[in-house]
Amino acid sequence: MKTIKLLAGYFLLATLMVSCYADVIIEDDFIEESAFNTDQVLQSFDLWYIDINATQGNGEVPFLQRAFTVSFDRGVLYANNNIVGIGKTGGGYGIDVGTYGTLRGIVDIDHDIDGRWALEVFAINRNTIELYDARGDTSYFLKGYQTNTFDYDMVFYDNINYLIQEYDAWEKIYTSDTGALNDFDDENYLQFLPNFFRSSLDMPGTSISNLQWDFEGDYEVYDVQGDNTLKALTLDYDFFNDDYFELYVINDSTIELYHPDSGTTYEFRGRGYQEYLKSAKGDDSKKRIKSSNPTMNVKRKKLK
Repeated sequence: MKTIKLLAGYFLLATLMVSCYADVIIEDDFIEESAFNTDQVLQSFDLWYIDINATQGNGEVPFLQRAFTVSFDRGVLYANNNIVGIGKTGGGYGIDVGTYGTLRGIVDIDHDIDGRWALEVFAINRNTIELYDARGDTSYFLKGYQTNTFDYDMVFYDNINYLIQEYDAWEKIYTSDTGALNDFDDENYLQFLPNFFRSSLDMPGTSISNLQWDFEGDYEVYDVQGDNTLKALTLDYDFFNDDYFELYVINDSTIELYHPDSGTTYEFRGRGYQEYLKSAKGDDSKKRIKSSNPTMNVKRKKLK
């Protein structure tokens, strides 16, 4: 969080060739040589990943709090507000969410929902910038990537909690023949909300609006030590025993839950995709917050 900003200094753009997407080497702290140079920095990478856990300050820039990535492209601001579809929506850039212009060391953004924001632009290193909101005394830190080298899987697994919340419900579509009988065999729907989960015994094919939620409780997603592509999921039912699963992502609409206690594999498909475009639907629950999954020291039980 900046309390004193240096408004003098030099900004070096190295090897700016014909394309405005050429690599930019940033050496000084403050980007202020010209509006043109500021724009070149913002366009030097296809995507800027917002490291929400690095945010400093108690204020909030709503569209930065909501997005996983933003892109600055010739006056148009794009954002990936959903994990579902990331890497595919808008060719990887996401959706058009507003316009922007640049001044000396400032980006002036006119967001379709959140209105006008003048943010100071600071260089941290050759691929990291800080966007500072003076009104809220808050800094966001963005790391630049090109679309052809961006690790979408990394973003996917690092934000798995948001994926499971982006559908109104998850419908069970497969139960393996192997595995001992257990109570979870009868649960055909799951719903994950920010603070709790619900499950239903209703038959497959039931309309989401007609689902009767039979059980609810707390849930927790865990990172697994030494395995970046495996997550653990616990369901803490209010009036029953807990359930533990290994959580695998098949694609952005299908997840697999492996139940080690019974040896049963289940697949669930998302229904009722909540797309965060230019409306305030789910605004409060969708905003990202500083968080990290607890770590569980377990070994993968399901055979690859």
